[in-house]
Amino acid sequence: MAQPARKPAPLFDGADWTFDTLRQVHDAIEAVAREDLGLDFYTNQIEIISSEQMLDAYSSIGMPLMYRHWSFGKHFVRNEQYYRKGAMGLAYEVVINSDPCISYCMEENSMAMQTLVIAHAAFGHNHFFKNNHLFRQWTDAAGILDYLEYARSYIARCEEKHGVGAVEEILDAGHALMANGVFRYRRRPPPSLRQERERQRERQAHEERTVNYLWSTLPGSGHTSKANAEMLDRKRELHLPEENLLYFLEHYSPVLLPWQREVLRIIRNIAQYFYPQKQTKLMNEGCACFVHFHIVNALHEKRLLTDGAMLEILHNHTNVLFQPDFDDPRFSGINPYALGFAMMQDIKRICEDPTAEDRAWFPDIAGSRDWRNVLAEAWANYRDESFIQQFLSPAVIRHFRMFALSDNADDPFYLVSGIHDERGFHLIRDTLAQNYDVASLEPHIQVSDVDLLGDRRLKLQHIKRNGVSLDEKQKGATLEHLEILWGYDVALEEVAD
Repeated sequence: MAQPARKPAPLFDGADWTFDTLRQVHDAIEAVAREDLGLDFYTNQIEIISSEQMLDAYSSIGMPLMYRHWSFGKHFVRNEQYYRKGAMGLAYEVVINSDPCISYCMEENSMAMQTLVIAHAAFGHNHFFKNNHLFRQWTDAAGILDYLEYARSYIARCEEKHGVGAVEEILDAGHALMANGVFRYRRRPPPSLRQERERQRERQAHEERTVNYLWSTLPGSGHTSKANAEMLDRKRELHLPEENLLYFLEHYSPVLLPWQREVLRIIRNIAQYFYPQKQTKLMNEGCACFVHFHIVNALHEKRLLTDGAMLEILHNHTNVLFQPDFDDPRFSGINPYALGFAMMQDIKRICEDPTAEDRAWFPDIAGSRDWRNVLAEAWANYRDESFIQQFLSPAVIRHFRMFALSDNADDPFYLVSGIHDERGFHLIRDTLAQNYDVASLEPHIQVSDVDLLGDRRLKLQHIKRNGVSLDEKQKGATLEHLEILWGYDVALEEVAD
C-alpha cells in the first residue's frame, strides 16, 4: 500500500536564526529565483552586522572600505542620536552593487525578516544591478571593491604626506560638485576600476615630466599672433562646453598638484558609480519588492514557511509599501517602493487578466500571460521616467488617486490640471515621469568658456529650466569651492532653456 506523501518541513520555526538556517533559506530562495522567475544575479555574499555597523554603513553612503571624511562622522552621530531616541528606524539591509554582491543584514532581525531581506536584496536588487543597462554601461561591479580599497589607501597616504587639512579642503570641494561631476551620456567604454592603480602611476609620471599645456602660452612672450592661434587650438581641444565639472577641473585646472587631481578623479569615479542608482530608484526598489513578494509566497505555498512567519513577513512588507495620502502629515512624496511594486504587480495582472481598458493601452502585452519576460525586459532596458511613460496604467493612477498640479510663477494659485479620469491620464503620466527625470531635477551647469591668456577666469553657464534660478546661498558656497579648485575667478551666467 502506497504511503501518503509527507508534508515538507518548514525551513524554520521561531524567531531565532542560525547560520545553518540562513544557508538553507538562501538555497530555497535561490531555487525559486532561478527556476520560477528566471533571475540572473551575481554570486551572493551575505554578512550579518550590528545596528552600530549599519549606522556606519549609512554614514559612508553604504559603501565598504570608504575613505575618511568628516561628513561621514557627522551623519553617523546624527543618525545614531535619532535611532537611540526612537525617532528613526534602520534599514533591514544594505546591498552593494559589486561582484560578488554584498548584502548586509542586521543581526537583530528575526529569521522571518532575514528571509524577507535576503529575497529582497540578495536576489531582487542583485538581479537589477547585474542586468539593467545603466549599471552595465556605467559601473564596474567586479572592480569597485578593489577601487575603494585603493582610494582609501591613497587618500590616507595623502593625509600623511600633505596634511589632513589640505586633503580635507579638496574633498570638501569635490563633494560639493559631485552632482555635476558625472557624464550623463556615454562617450567611450568605461575603464576597468581594477586598473586604476596602474593608470594613476602612469598619469603621475607623465605630469611630473610635463607642464600643463593649457598654460604654456603666456602674454608678453613677443609672439602674440602665434599665441592667439595656439589659444584657439587649446579651446578646441577642451571640447567646450563641458558638463562634467570635476572632469574639467581634474584635467585643466592651472593650480592643482598631481595628488589633488587624483583625489578629484576618485570622487568623480564614485559619483559616476552612483549615477545609475539615482536614475532607477523606483524601478530598483519595485523590482526588489516584487521579487521578495513572489518568492515568499512561493515558499509559503510549498509549506516551507509557517503561517506565523508569513504573517510577520507580510506585516513588514506592508509597512515598507505604505503610501500616505497627500493631506496626511506623514506625506513626503510618492513612496518609490509602493509605486514601483504596484506598477510591476499591475504588469503581471495585465498579462494574465486584462480589462478592455488594458487592451487599449497595452495591446502588445495584454493577455499574453508572459509577464516574466515583460518584467525582465523592463528591468533590463528602462529607467524610472521611461518606465513610467511606458507602463503607468490608468488602474494604478486611480489606485493612487493621482492628480497633476500646474505651478506657474505668474499665477496666484495652483491649478489642478489633470485628475484620474480619461482626460487626465496622459497628462498625469507625463508629469509624473518628468518628476523622475534626473536631468530635469538637477541644475544643468556646464563650462562654457575660459580665458586662457587674460585673467584666466572660468566661465560657467546654468541653463534654467522653466525659469527656475539657482538658490543664491548655495550658488555662492559652491562657487567658492570651484574657485579653490580652479585657482582663479569663476563666473556663472544663467540663461533660459
